[in-house]
Amino acid sequence: MIISSSRMVGFVKKLTFILLLPALLLSSFQFLEDERPLLTAGAQPKNIILMIGDGMGLTQITAGLYSNGNSLHLEHFPITGLIKTHSAKHIVTDSGAGATAFSCGCKTFNGAVGVCKDKSPCLTILEQAEQNGLATGLVATSSITHATPASFIAHVPDRSDMQAIATFFLQTDIDLFIGGGLKYFNQRTADQRDLVRELTAKNYYVTDFSQKQLSDVTPSPERPFAWFAANEEPESATKGRDYLPLAAQMAPPFLKKRSEKGFFLMIEGSQIDWACHAKNAPSLVREMLDFDMAIGEVLKFAEADGQTLVIVTADHETGGMALEQGRGKDSLEMVFVTAQHTASLVPVFAYGPGAEQFNGVYDNTDIYTKMKDLFGFSKITEEKPKSH
Repeated sequence: MIISSSRMVGFVKKLTFILLLPALLLSSFQFLEDERPLLTAGAQPKNIILMIGDGMGLTQITAGLYSNGNSLHLEHFPITGLIKTHSAKHIVTDSGAGATAFSCGCKTFNGAVGVCKDKSPCLTILEQAEQNGLATGLVATSSITHATPASFIAHVPDRSDMQAIATFFLQTDIDLFIGGGLKYFNQRTADQRDLVRELTAKNYYVTDFSQKQLSDVTPSPERPFAWFAANEEPESATKGRDYLPLAAQMAPPFLKKRSEKGFFLMIEGSQIDWACHAKNAPSLVREMLDFDMAIGEVLKFAEADGQTLVIVTADHETGGMALEQGRGKDSLEMVFVTAQHTASLVPVFAYGPGAEQFNGVYDNTDIYTKMKDLFGFSKITEEKPKSH
């Protein structure tokens, strides 16, 4: 068969193009990778809401998902990642070291709160936000002096020293906090101070469960706000505790009105961890769904606001939880292999401006670094926080 010269030229051009196509595509992708900025235009958030499901691993999330008709608000997050949770000296972290990694960006020893491994105080993302004129808030279903919330505001080497932790709420200008632990403020044995009275003297509107339920309170943004949910630790969700979704709905617009520069807010679903320590599957599911409802409220705000980054993660997994086939085709049996924490990687979910920074696999300390960079806190303030 004779092929004309023109057809032969055309054939050679097509063959050359096919052979070169992979190289052309690779060079194009390399160009995009090289030219892609760390932050795309307009991707810097004004507000950041960090939500921590204490003890919440992938299996806890899966249990909540299938217990809720195969649906969670977490499914609406476009970016997911995984973090390594080990502390400075142990492959299995506790909540103090895990939360300090988020708040300060440093690895520390288990039991520490807001201090580095040499016990020196570290400046937290909340303190940096305050120094830069942003509003700040903490919400938890534990005492507000518990390890996770404490790691954002206090600097003590022992997480159990809750009376010392409480004093740090008077050393900051935090705009809102909601959680248990009233006794560590006004029924103190370490000294004669009444920290509730001192907060009130600083113009805080302070109230508690014995006076008003959170649903009966409408805080004015003209004053900082504190509500105590319990004298010590709040009840579990299975026993009627229901303030977390409401607090998640209330806090963001309140903080937005407190500062035109933006805000930082940490919200913890504390008792997911406690249910797993107790190997209590029904309680775990209820706590997981309570936390997911709070996530839903935060997402509503972020979607309407357009300037808010929402990050959802965990400090560690608790219980080594597994899901096995239950008695029916649609049922699950929840099994715990331990009553302690594990070293499993835990997920990160991100939504909003800057969310793309949270994909991949990285260290828990990178959560702090990414938040700091997205806020534009390029330099850590030289002023050292006070330790107790």
